[in-house]
Amino acid sequence: MTEKAAKSDNLQSPARQSFLVLDHLEKRFGDLLVTADLSLSVERSEIVALLGPSGSGKTTVLRLVAGFETPDSGRVLAEGEDVTRLPPERRRFGMVFQHYALFPHLDVGENVAFGLEARGMPRAEVERRVAETLAAVDLAGFERRRIGEISGGQQQRVALARALAPQPRVLLLDEPLSNLDPTLRERTRRELKRIIRRVGITTLFVTHEQDEAFDLGDRVAVLSAGRLEQVGRPEELYEEPATRFVATFVGRSSVLAATWEPARGGALLPAGAVWRAAGGDGFAPGAAVDLVVRPEGLKVSPGPEPGALAGEISGRRYAGREAFFDVALDGGTTVELLGETDAGKSGDRVFVVPDPDGPPPRVFPRAKE
Repeated sequence: MTEKAAKSDNLQSPARQSFLVLDHLEKRFGDLLVTADLSLSVERSEIVALLGPSGSGKTTVLRLVAGFETPDSGRVLAEGEDVTRLPPERRRFGMVFQHYALFPHLDVGENVAFGLEARGMPRAEVERRVAETLAAVDLAGFERRRIGEISGGQQQRVALARALAPQPRVLLLDEPLSNLDPTLRERTRRELKRIIRRVGITTLFVTHEQDEAFDLGDRVAVLSAGRLEQVGRPEELYEEPATRFVATFVGRSSVLAATWEPARGGALLPAGAVWRAAGGDGFAPGAAVDLVVRPEGLKVSPGPEPGALAGEISGRRYAGREAFFDVALDGGTTVELLGETDAGKSGDRVFVVPDPDGPPPRVFPRAKE
């Protein structure tokens, strides 16, 4: 038995079976590999975000799960059932599309009832389901409203109600808030999370917005070029990124070229400073590495202490009691740090050191030019 087959058997084991399983999914469009050997498990009532930049394959993954695309290899399982070859309407999955796909000529109640009537459900049951589902998304009494008469956030909830009305076992969301302005998006995001929690439905959703993924997701799966980089809770991805991509894509960070010199205490920077760093156990002495550090992992030093890097403040962004500072280091690299608002102003000469109270710099293989 191959290792891949053994992994598939483990995914099928009743003792280990997750509610929704993506088992070694692979998809090509012509010569383009869009999804590469991707495996992911989602537990019952869990909310998992697929996070990645444009072109990372996250929407293709969602379409494979929904049944709108067929994988070249791999499987999709729901409650232990292999649904890979089932058409979308037989999977019992609810889908909310990026543009909602509401029917403007139908009122709110008719939009929510559409899928139920298509299934031949009795009229009385349709009306009951519509009323119950609209109440669940806080739109009770909106049945006769026209789509053009309600706000963007309310339209999003109508689309959600339509997906939930058939009582699906899995909810799939494709960039559910991308059409809303920033203020409405944040408020609707809170409402969406509350509704999903109230219903208790297993949810997989796609987003390129980190705030959205971190706020809505119990766990976040980070994709890059069709490959799964890391899956974990938001704090795990931020504090313990497994790859350089995750470290630089998730949250804010700065990258410094260095040489790994454990005998000297850690990462040797071009200016001769040595910084302790996490994640360097697998590197040989003298290896070229990238040092990735969060803004709150750096601070301004009052003077040229050991390990300090000299530079000049080139930018400052107010953030309440603190501010983000861009510091152009001698040698050409710019780093971002989070400090007290009175730490300096543009044009000031400063010294930058790691903040022992912040997340430590992390070491990754040097990125290829």
